[in-house]
Amino acid sequence: MSMVHVAGNPALDLVGTVTSRGTLDADELTTPDVLAQWYVDAGIVTRRPMVDERHLAAAVALREHLFPLVESLAGGTALPDRHRTALNRAARGPVPVVAVGPDGRRTTSGDADACLVAVARAAVELFDRADGAVVRFCADETCTHPFLDRSRTRRRRWCDMASCGDRAKVRRYRAQPSG
Repeated sequence: MSMVHVAGNPALDLVGTVTSRGTLDADELTTPDVLAQWYVDAGIVTRRPMVDERHLAAAVALREHLFPLVESLAGGTALPDRHRTALNRAARGPVPVVAVGPDGRRTTSGDADACLVAVARAAVELFDRADGAVVRFCADETCTHPFLDRSRTRRRRWCDMASCGDRAKVRRYRAQPSG
């Protein structure tokens, strides 16, 4: 699963840009151009910002600080100070600006630095949830995408039912004895 936005939070989707973390470790953020489009697809900005190698390196660094924090949050363990401090540092600064465009639709604009601040602030919001949502990792053994479980019972297992959930159903069906 690559470059999906199913987590319910852009920071979790950023963590999910590494596919099969720990085994395949396929990094989906391969170029500045890909990151610029990711910001649009994540809903951070309406138009692609100018992104260079420095911005890409900063986004990857934030992602790598977020992963252990998300693991701690999902597992109910203490937050690693080094990563928490890096997140707090990344959350400082201006965020993209929201406005109403001439067509009456909402637009959001900002440079690559502001986009990264917005993602960092979305991560900070994960740690004090008033809505009762729970951070989980996908139950598919080949997927390491975290997501917000907002289901009524808080027992959601898949980052996306249309992909990981369907694959699990197919595996379960094929494993049944025939006859």
